[in-house]
Amino acid sequence: MSIVIHHNPACGTSRNVLAIIEASGAKPEVIDYLKTGWTRPQLLALFAAAGLTPRSALRTTKSPAEELGLLDPSVDDETLLAAMLEHPVLVNRPIVCTPKGVRLCRPSETVLDLLDHLPKGPLSKEDGTPLIDEKGHRLV
Repeated sequence: MSIVIHHNPACGTSRNVLAIIEASGAKPEVIDYLKTGWTRPQLLALFAAAGLTPRSALRTTKSPAEELGLLDPSVDDETLLAAMLEHPVLVNRPIVCTPKGVRLCRPSETVLDLLDHLPKGPLSKEDGTPLIDEKGHRLV
């Protein structure tokens, strides 16, 4: 299995995760889920593999979650899932799948646990936060 990233190119965290994966030497399959959308079986499988629920995977900021009334704790998983299928942006990102597992990679350095090889250092996030030093040691 190769690495798959469910990516939003407008998201800094998602861009950081993609850059970390590529810096490790991997060539991930990049899925722009805002363009392709989701299927119900796909979301259910991703959530199960990552140990997520629709509620825990719900993007609550910079999404229509509040306007759609989805932040109320009484909203059930089926309603959340239906909303995510209609509005793909409601799914928090990036979700990364590797042979080591599936994770919602927030913060972006979470992806380091899923890689076979750490990127060569030094490596920093877009904002300058160092992740790997010049000797290749993980800093976070």
